[in-house]
Amino acid sequence: MTTITSEALKERLDKGEHINLLDVRESSERAEFNIGGRHVPVGKIQAMQVDEIEDWKDGEIVIYCRSGNRSGIAAMFLDQMGFKNTVNLTGGMLAWQQKYGG
Repeated sequence: MTTITSEALKERLDKGEHINLLDVRESSERAEFNIGGRHVPVGKIQAMQVDEIEDWKDGEIVIYCRSGNRSGIAAMFLDQMGFKNTVNLTGGMLAWQQKYGG
C-alpha cells in the first residue's frame, strides 16, 4: 500500500485521468459527501466480499474513508487478497473537504 494526498488526487482527477476510486465508508457517510467511485463498505472487504472490484485487481485503486484509517485497513485486506496496487488517501474525506469544501 502506498499513499496519496488529496492535492495529488485532485490534480490527477482534474487532468481527466481515469482512477479507480473506492469509497469504504458507510452508506450514511457517503450520502453526506463523496467524490465518486465505487462504494464497498470496509466490513464487506473484511468479509472478503469484493466481487464489485474484482476487475480492479491488477490496477491502481485509490481507497478513501472519512479520515484515512478505515481505508488503510481496507488496503491491507485487499493487498492480502492479491490486489496489486492499493493507494490510501491520506486524511480521507476530512482532508479533502478541508482543502476543497464539499
